[in-house]
Amino acid sequence: MKLVVGLGNPGPKYAKTRHNAGFFVVDELRALCGFPEWKEKFSGEWSKGTLAGEDVVLLKPMTYMNESGKSVQPAVAFFHVDIKQAATNMLVIHDELDLTFADVRLKVGGGHAGHNGLRSIMSVLGGDFARVRVGIGRPPAGFVGDVADYVLQAFEPVEAAMVSGVVKKGVDASKQWIEKGPLAANATNVRPKKSGRQAQGA
Repeated sequence: MKLVVGLGNPGPKYAKTRHNAGFFVVDELRALCGFPEWKEKFSGEWSKGTLAGEDVVLLKPMTYMNESGKSVQPAVAFFHVDIKQAATNMLVIHDELDLTFADVRLKVGGGHAGHNGLRSIMSVLGGDFARVRVGIGRPPAGFVGDVADYVLQAFEPVEAAMVSGVVKKGVDASKQWIEKGPLAANATNVRPKKSGRQAQGA
């Protein structure tokens, strides 16, 4: 059994914010793969289906970001996800400040880099799971506020026009992991060609 977790915050207030990139990707993954509608359990929403011959559970914690582990841990227990092989059996999709906007990378293991959703999951399950990191970039020069303000804002209009393409890259990376496991990182970690906002160093 493989568990794919998309991180975000529940409710309309946060629906279009940068911090909800994980929700965007897992929502699209569910729709494209024809998995059933979301059901409520594990303090979250989940759906189960088959992809590439693998049984896959999708999960969106509804605990708010900083308590994501309280949703992921019971889902791992219920579906008997073998966390001893976390890199192969659990994937977490999340926004990433340390990647340029629209850059998407698959990574295995590592720290939380200050991401509260990852921090919460790692506090109960360790950090050996795979991640799809969806780049949102850091606040631009002159941004008024702190990092928390930035991630909880909606994308700028130029970014918003590109979000669907970014989500598609996140879905593709997730599917590669489901099909190939950790080895998929070699195929997905290719830097995109810079254009537009990226070329300006944003």
